Amino acid sequence: MTTTTAPKTTAITEGKKSLADQARPTVLALFRAVVSFLFLCHGLMGFGLFGGIDNAGGALPLGQWPGWWASVIEVVGAILVFAGLFTRISATVLSGVMAYAYFTVHAPEGLLPLHNMGEPAALFAWIFLTIAVVGPGAAALDNLRRR
Repeated sequence: MTTTTAPKTTAITEGKKSLADQARPTVLALFRAVVSFLFLCHGLMGFGLFGGIDNAGGALPLGQWPGWWASVIEVVGAILVFAGLFTRISATVLSGVMAYAYFTVHAPEGLLPLHNMGEPAALFAWIFLTIAVVGPGAAALDNLRRR
C-alpha cells in the first residue's frame, strides 16, 4: 500500500515574514539611493563641481581618456542606479570602473588602501558589486519594467 502526501509549500506569507525580511527591500532601496547619490557627487567632481578634482574647482579636460569618460560613466551609472533602472548592469559597470581606478591609480602608490588613498574606490567597487548581485530592492524602475 502506497500513500501519497501533498507536497510541502515553502512560500512564506507576508504576515509570517520576520521584521528584517519585511524591511529588507526598503532598506536596500534606501542604501541604493544614498550610495548612488554619493557616487553621483563623486562623478560630478570630474566636471569641476563640488570642489572639482583638485578641490579648487578644476575639471578634467573635455574628452580626456580615461578620466573624463570615467566621469561620464559614473554620472550616468549613478543616475541609473538611483532610479533603479538597469540596476544590475549599471552597478556591474560602476564596480568595474572603480576596480579599474583602484588598480591603475591607487595600487601603484602602495599595497593597502589606507596607504594609497584608495579606500573610496575599493568601497564603491565592492558596494556596487553587492548591488549588482542582490538587486535594486523596492522602489526601483526595474520592478515596473518587469511587469
